[in-house]
Amino acid sequence: MKIRNGGLADIPDILSLLDGAVSWLAGQGRTGQWGDQPFSTNQARVDQVSSYAAEPFLIRLAVDDDGRTVGCCVLSEDRGRWIPAVDERELYVRNLVTDRSRKGSGIGAALIANAIEETRRRGIGLLRVDCYGGADRRLVAQYRALGFTETETFEVEQPTGIWPGQVLAIRL
Repeated sequence: MKIRNGGLADIPDILSLLDGAVSWLAGQGRTGQWGDQPFSTNQARVDQVSSYAAEPFLIRLAVDDDGRTVGCCVLSEDRGRWIPAVDERELYVRNLVTDRSRKGSGIGAALIANAIEETRRRGIGLLRVDCYGGADRRLVAQYRALGFTETETFEVEQPTGIWPGQVLAIRL
């Protein structure tokens, strides 16, 4: 596996990864994070993912030996609008998704290690991420296993109810 920069031409592969993640989560009855509908069928989500191909975002893709995209990490120095601000420069993981058929193979860990490298390369001392913080908090535990520490919580009001978020950080 290698990690490379991504761009507009990679958006279909990223949407496919996200669709796979939604299907995998829904198959476990875990629809709180992203619901049960594919990203690729929701124009607002397609637009959001497509926006990652422009500044201020950096798309990093994990690609297997056959050239297949198996993971994606989107980085930015701009946090999401619901995320509490910090008084320092930071790099923010805006999206992380991996091929669910390769769960446990280290793709997510490799992408986070690459994000840490990029954070250091930019001379930044803080890498943050947010994730779904509801239900069983399994995603929060996965980020903790990758070296993140829980910081703030936040909530986003959505048509289906309140979406609970958890912010996590790595200090470099």
